[in-house]
Amino acid sequence: MSGDGAARRPVTRNFYGRRHGKQLRPAQRAYLEDLETFALRGVDWDANPDRRPLDLGALFGGRPVWLEVGFGGGEHMVHQAAGTPGVGIIGCEPFINGVAMLMGKIRAAGVENLAVHPGDVRDLFDVLPAASLDRVFLLYPDPWPKKKHHRRRFVTPEYLVPLARVMKPGAVLRVATDIPDYVRQALEQVPRHGFDWLAERPADWREPWDDWMSTRYEQKALREGRVPHYLTFRRR
Repeated sequence: MSGDGAARRPVTRNFYGRRHGKQLRPAQRAYLEDLETFALRGVDWDANPDRRPLDLGALFGGRPVWLEVGFGGGEHMVHQAAGTPGVGIIGCEPFINGVAMLMGKIRAAGVENLAVHPGDVRDLFDVLPAASLDRVFLLYPDPWPKKKHHRRRFVTPEYLVPLARVMKPGAVLRVATDIPDYVRQALEQVPRHGFDWLAERPADWREPWDDWMSTRYEQKALREGRVPHYLTFRRR
């Protein structure tokens, strides 16, 4: 097989999260019809076998581009899109029930400066141009609490190396989590991959960002007595 043919072979990756949950209600299935409007083109191999970089300028009209990794139910993503119409926001979420919830919130809010990749963020990293993102959100990611599963966490080289490639120098990465061990791993690994932690005082990680909207995952953590942490990093 030629080198060109080998380059076009899809990458096989292990995926450990959930793609489906409870059966969708009729209204949620109806919301998913809107996905055709917001789905990000050119991420899957069939549509882009050469792995050409996405044209984000054409997608968002030259606006700054933000990314939310694992948007859950989509409440924070829609909040940011409505509050900052001058940016384009890409949301990545493989859990189809969460995608359906997002579509419902988009319809209710009437926002349009969004694009959605309903799949693995690593596939998105493959086709994002270098130094193309101005801000990235990682909010209450799957904690993978067992030690043998820590390698599945986002704050590992498998994710942080391509993340650093697609973020502009000076771009901001926000991480919110209620898991102390996840905080520890983030503070160990993220700076090793080209980021500076911006905290100068305890309030910088104990208090949320000024434009923060608490998510349902955070509300659950608070009900169960866990303490949120808000980490801000800047790409060197």
